[in-house]
Amino acid sequence: MTTTSSSTAIATPSILAAPRFYLESEMALPERVSVGPGNAVAYSRTCPGKEEPNDDSAAIIPTAGGGVVMAVADGVGGAPVGYKASAIAVQCLAESLAGQAQATDLRPAILDGIEKANEEILDMGTGAATTICIVEIQNRIARGYQVGDSMALFLGGRGAVKWRSTAHSPVGYAIESGLLSEEEAMHHNERHIVSNLVGSKAMHIEIGPAIALSPRDTVVLASDGLFDNLLLREISELARLGPPLDRLNALVSLTRQRMTGADTGLPGKPDDLAVLLLTP
Repeated sequence: MTTTSSSTAIATPSILAAPRFYLESEMALPERVSVGPGNAVAYSRTCPGKEEPNDDSAAIIPTAGGGVVMAVADGVGGAPVGYKASAIAVQCLAESLAGQAQATDLRPAILDGIEKANEEILDMGTGAATTICIVEIQNRIARGYQVGDSMALFLGGRGAVKWRSTAHSPVGYAIESGLLSEEEAMHHNERHIVSNLVGSKAMHIEIGPAIALSPRDTVVLASDGLFDNLLLREISELARLGPPLDRLNALVSLTRQRMTGADTGLPGKPDDLAVLLLTP
């Protein structure tokens, strides 16, 4: 089990053999690790100016069959020990997958991991909660799992969105139904409200379709620190072009520019940020 809280780039990474966790991370630069399906690139850092711990957690978990499971969790801001809730979520996921190391169907282990995290967070009795977004990739087939408004995108090599998850929030559902545009959502005063959380008795898990990935496709997972600051077209453009570390550096740079108000084109939402990419 490997945990990192800060990191620099890895020049020639070997294939990841054990889960890699990003808990309360303050990364100066993204990190690249090699996994079966390609390059996994990670970044996580606290909201600019924030003194409390980073509420975002992430994990890259290699599977016995040469695949990978990636997860981003975002502890609810303002709730007690949100950073602990997000850490519990990704750790329960890894433990559940470890218990089914030889399984060819990972769906039961992933669902069990989320449900176990829900139980543990509720048992804390502090009111803590977290979102979680998970993508499993086996034999170039990708599937997403989601609770809350951390989200995933599957991008084609030419920029087409093969699949994207829906944020479990009033604003997220309004975008999906066409009642709000992305630009309008950026200005909405309820965009911070989340309607489904790990750590809730009413939690439900959304399971996405199985999507075949082509060799040039890119997978993006991130907390709402990314999706509340960048438009889908901006994410698509930056996430799919260039070397893996350059892609994530570009996403992080523009996101933090928006968060600090340096870009007057769109309103920025300061927040913790966790992003994972899977690239060729």
